[in-house]
Amino acid sequence: MPFGVGATELIILLVIVLIIFGPKKLPQLGRSLGGGLREFKNSVSGKGGDDDDDEPEVIEGPDRSNVTTAAAASDEETETARRQREAKTADAS
Repeated sequence: MPFGVGATELIILLVIVLIIFGPKKLPQLGRSLGGGLREFKNSVSGKGGDDDDDEPEVIEGPDRSNVTTAAAASDEETETARRQREAKTADAS
């Protein structure tokens, strides 16, 4: 075996990984590791046709549909102002 790792060491390593990650996570872990190695190999060898350097990437801004404008905010009573008004009316009673 390469790097002086024998079959016994590999079996011990696989049992430890199985105990740590569990049988349900091992296929997902293997897929993600294999995909990462494949992507790394393709980037090093220059393969993989998804290199789009000639087209600029379009970055979209944040969703502004849930933003309160300053004019609308000035019309609304803030929580602090409401508490102060309620405290003044309670003190006046």
